[in-house]
Amino acid sequence: MKYEGRKHSGELPIIGVNTFLAKASAETAAPQEIELTRASNEEKSSCVTRLAQFQATHRELGLAALSKLKAVALRGDNLFAGLLEATEHCSLGQITDALYEVGGEYRRNV
Repeated sequence: MKYEGRKHSGELPIIGVNTFLAKASAETAAPQEIELTRASNEEKSSCVTRLAQFQATHRELGLAALSKLKAVALRGDNLFAGLLEATEHCSLGQITDALYEVGGEYRRNV
């Protein structure tokens, strides 16, 4: 409740949520149709295939980079260098899973 109260009062500014909001007008009040671009099934399967190939190609280096990243996280050191190395050999999902494994789920402290 404290967090929500601060957010709604403007005491805790959050860009795009309670600051720099567009002023309501007749033009913005009416719903607007936006044309969305959707990926085809071929594009989706191509991305999944390329990800699997990337992970297979970088398997050994990726596992080593993830091990180093976990060790750094457990020591409480700066993760930046480990993240840079991991991004060369691992997918975002692999990095996220590794950090979640050692650090658990983030819970906001208000």
